[in-house]
Amino acid sequence: MQLDEIDRKLLTLLSENARAPVATLARQLGLARTTVQARIDRLEQGGAIAGYTLKLGEMARPRIRATALVSIELRAGPSVLQRLKTLPAVESVHTCSGRVDLIVRIAAESTTELDETLDRIGETKGVRSSESLIHLSTKLSRSRA
Repeated sequence: MQLDEIDRKLLTLLSENARAPVATLARQLGLARTTVQARIDRLEQGGAIAGYTLKLGEMARPRIRATALVSIELRAGPSVLQRLKTLPAVESVHTCSGRVDLIVRIAAESTTELDETLDRIGETKGVRSSESLIHLSTKLSRSRA
């Protein structure tokens, strides 16, 4: 599926507010409402829009966020990932290139929960080493969720 400039603008507007009325989107894009609705339908059917989600406000978000940089032993990826899936504070796990193998995003309600999660990660069979980075403040966020 090819995306043109209007599709990209539409996706940006929807990522900022997925509940925006089609009429409002049409006004912002300078297009007819039916044209915008047809583009949304095409983007959904083509896989450019995989779904809509809730973006939590500051009051509903976990209070402490962290990133763990994890190095694992050769061929330990599947078992380490299985263990990380069981930890409720683990939000996402990304493979990466470089000096570490996994980037683990963590969201905890307390320092105790964060500490316990980091301990569970570190003691996981197949984890060679981990380094944790506590997020202090957000200076820029372009996240879609």
